[in-house]
Amino acid sequence: MSKSSFVAIALALAFSGGASAQSSDQRGACKADYDKFCAGLAPGGGIVACLNAKRDQLSATCKAALDSRKKK
Repeated sequence: MSKSSFVAIALALAFSGGASAQSSDQRGACKADYDKFCAGLAPGGGIVACLNAKRDQLSATCKAALDSRKKK
């Protein structure tokens, strides 16, 4: 499996939270931020916590995706 495939799966699992109606746009909104700040973390390895810890450095789209996830 390529690294980009792994990252896509990891982000999908991290942001799905069991909500299958969540759009792929939301799941992929933090890919660049994940690559920059949290690369190497696997699903269940604290991806969301890592992104939240770097919140002040995240893109606006990633922040919006994290905020949307909190509301569900």
